[in-house]
Amino acid sequence: MVVVLDTISATPLRPRHPEKVNRPDALSPPKPDWIRVRAPNTRGYADTRKIVKENGLVTVCEEAGCPNIGECWDKKHATFMIMGDTCTRACAFCNVKTGMPGALDALEPEHVAEATRKLGLAHIVITSVDRDDLADGGAEHFARTIRAIRERCPATTIEILTPDFLRKDGALEVVVAAKPDVFNHNLETVPSRYLTVRPGARYFHSIRLLQRVKEIDPTIFTKSGIMVGLGEERHEVLQVMDDLRSADVDFLTVGQYLQPTRKHHQVMRYVTPDEFGGYEKVAYAKGFLMVSASPLTRSSHHAGDDFAKLQAARAAMAR
Repeated sequence: MVVVLDTISATPLRPRHPEKVNRPDALSPPKPDWIRVRAPNTRGYADTRKIVKENGLVTVCEEAGCPNIGECWDKKHATFMIMGDTCTRACAFCNVKTGMPGALDALEPEHVAEATRKLGLAHIVITSVDRDDLADGGAEHFARTIRAIRERCPATTIEILTPDFLRKDGALEVVVAAKPDVFNHNLETVPSRYLTVRPGARYFHSIRLLQRVKEIDPTIFTKSGIMVGLGEERHEVLQVMDDLRSADVDFLTVGQYLQPTRKHHQVMRYVTPDEFGGYEKVAYAKGFLMVSASPLTRSSHHAGDDFAKLQAARAAMAR
């Protein structure tokens, strides 16, 4: 065994996921052909990357290693991740850094609004790391970001993908009062997998969060998503659909889990495109206004186009 000592750096590099360093490697099966994507190398991708960096912004596209980054950034679509790049949770599936985050950037809402203007976005998606260290979980920072975008880009519709604000009384109400067009909070997986996949969260709290949004403001579209391939059974996925419909959730996304590193939860199975098609049909039959189910589906993939479809579906039901 070779041991390498760093005698140059003043301080050793901190692992991206310190809680996972000592875990044994978890091996996943080889990726099937339907998972593979092209490397990002287009002019549109480069232009988007430049605007993101010039404004000092963080994107979940990069931090979470999204497979759709090339396609989305080529179209100047990016999902901004506010409140830093370090999360207080340690989910087994996620590639975002884990640790104690720094202080909030008071200018970040304006920077996000300016980037939205420069990219000419008709629809913007804003997400964040979990900030359990903050008294309100970052709710006011979400609200300030929404208001800044509304002021600078009044025609832009706004979708937010929030943490669960667990044990943060009053936080949800602050965010909903800022009136995003779409409120997204992902369940990520089925209840039986929470202890190993999403140990810091509570399934029924997340369901209640989504239900509460609709109780406060029925005009806001609600959205949630799960990953498959984590060891869940089909009947569990169908039960999640029922739970979300009981909370009056409008939009469901179902995508394939992809392992970021060997220290993360392994891929138990690659779900076939036909199975995803089956999930989509069942979800529509259960009453969702919009469903996106495919191997490469992610929460913000095609978000702008999907928002237009949501509006059309609601209008059709009102006739």
